[in-house]
Amino acid sequence: MIDTKTKKMLNVGESETVEFKLSFDREAIETLVAFANTSGGKVFIGVSDKGEIKGTEVGKETIQNWINHVKQDTSHAIIPDVEIGTIKKKNIVIFSVQESPIKPVACKGRYYKRFKNANHQLSVSEVVNLHLRTFNSSWDFHIDEHHSEKDISLDKIQKFIERTNTNRENPILDDPLTVLQKFELMREGKITYAGFLLFMAGESGISTIELGRFQTDTIIKDGATLKADLFSEVEGVMDFIKKHINKAYIITGKPQREERWDYPLNAIREIVINAIIHRDYTSPADSIIKVYDNKIEFFNAGKLPNGLTIAKLLKGDYVSIARNKKIAEAFKSAGLIEKYGSGIKRILNGFKEYGLPTPEFKEMSGGFMVTVFKKTEQVTEQVTEQVTEQVERLLLSLRGETLSGSELMRRLGLSHRPTFLYSYIRPAIHYRLIEMTIPEKPQSRLQRYRLTGKGKKYLMRLPEK
Repeated sequence: MIDTKTKKMLNVGESETVEFKLSFDREAIETLVAFANTSGGKVFIGVSDKGEIKGTEVGKETIQNWINHVKQDTSHAIIPDVEIGTIKKKNIVIFSVQESPIKPVACKGRYYKRFKNANHQLSVSEVVNLHLRTFNSSWDFHIDEHHSEKDISLDKIQKFIERTNTNRENPILDDPLTVLQKFELMREGKITYAGFLLFMAGESGISTIELGRFQTDTIIKDGATLKADLFSEVEGVMDFIKKHINKAYIITGKPQREERWDYPLNAIREIVINAIIHRDYTSPADSIIKVYDNKIEFFNAGKLPNGLTIAKLLKGDYVSIARNKKIAEAFKSAGLIEKYGSGIKRILNGFKEYGLPTPEFKEMSGGFMVTVFKKTEQVTEQVTEQVTEQVERLLLSLRGETLSGSELMRRLGLSHRPTFLYSYIRPAIHYRLIEMTIPEKPQSRLQRYRLTGKGKKYLMRLPEK
């Protein structure tokens, strides 16, 4: 007879750990493999996809033959537990497997994982990562046969030591190469992948990050390519983002003005560090960061680990598994991450406290995308006003004078008139910090600009420059 727990499984239907099959076949074995590579599960033979009990013929040698097929068609060989039950006078067979301690398990040379109620074939990188995880290792731990000690910078290692010592009670006193060995970034006298990526002396396509400032999906205003060591890339990405977002000075009535960027920089930095640490460096795909007027997109090669979903990620319902353990350990030692698995929470809290929409997380194109959004609503004068650095420069250029647009552009060192109009003149007029001398004829060749009373008061609050 079937117990209550099993009946409940039949009633609930197929899931991440339950599969129904009308008959025993190749797909049943593939499902057992998927379960073994994920969290274990049960395959019910004699049950339709809809959970209808159809039954199956069970002869004297049937079960043993099926078990032999499973053993022969899998490696590392699976030997499932088997249970025969009866419902409504119909036989069903239940195969059960636990999560395999040695992964990945294959069926006829193909590797599968279980996701929700379906089997998915593993990519090459997923196969490699599962294998490495079995031995408590990761790709970056292994020796890089393409690079040697000559390809790394001892000065960069020394800077890492100095940074690490600020977070330690007992400072590191060893020389750079000894430190590499103790951190297992050099083994058997050879540099590891992590050691090269963290301290490379030059550039490498392995770490490429493409950066773009997009006006539209097809029009790029500015771009950059980073191919540096991973620590430098964090700063390089942050510099590019800050170059293309605004920093406002908020007037609150207090003696000191407050600074506010379009996005919470600590949360943005957390996204960047997470992307660099968890990137799949065996993938040919580059990391891509796109800055738009109202959002920033961060794309990274490498999907979430097996069993981790977006929902679990957002809830914090998971145990962090670093794709690149040695890189993660180095970033933690340098004080760039606090503890594994807390980054997403800090990102969400950062945007919430900033009053911005919740970032969007999704898997796509063999990788992971994070999209952050900024508010587009105007801030009312009654609450606060946000004055960008561009507008502040404009006000300083107009101090005590009335100037034409061309004169202002020369003072500001600008040659692109649309930038001058959209980033300087229009915001300043919108906040009534400057005014036109001929407001009824905005396009007049005699048009000049001057500070308003409000603009003069704003300048009085500024520190002397």
